[in-house]
Amino acid sequence: MKYVALLRGIMPTNPNMRGEKLRAVFEGLKFKNVHTVIASGNVVFDSSSKNTTELETKIEKELLKKLGFTSTTMIRNHAEFEALVNKKPFKGVKDEKPNYLVVTFFKDRRKDLCTVIDLGASKTPKFMAYIERKHGKAMTTRTWKTVNRILKQMET
Repeated sequence: MKYVALLRGIMPTNPNMRGEKLRAVFEGLKFKNVHTVIASGNVVFDSSSKNTTELETKIEKELLKKLGFTSTTMIRNHAEFEALVNKKPFKGVKDEKPNYLVVTFFKDRRKDLCTVIDLGASKTPKFMAYIERKHGKAMTTRTWKTVNRILKQMET
């Protein structure tokens, strides 16, 4: 089964959060075909497990043990990611300034939240603060371009 782990709070300036170290953790967990997608905590991998909650817990524990940081992990499988993109949630909205198209993924697996931010009217940090106040921190947000890059990697 092909999955993506969406890791919250990954900062590429932290040497322990870089792609090669994240890949090593996932490979150490015996996942196959491990690839990172851009430097924001997206790890595509294969696993025979179908229990995403178990996979999330295993990854979170191993990141703390091996790299010394805590990161909430949201797992989505290839079919879920493909369905999201095929749904075309931003149909008719151009993915260019001042629009900023983002998808928020929740750990509790409720529906993903697709949002258009008008950068001329608001700032991304305000949006993130608002989402966290409403929904807590057990979630992570990716740009629509990143979502499409992840899906492309999942299909290789």
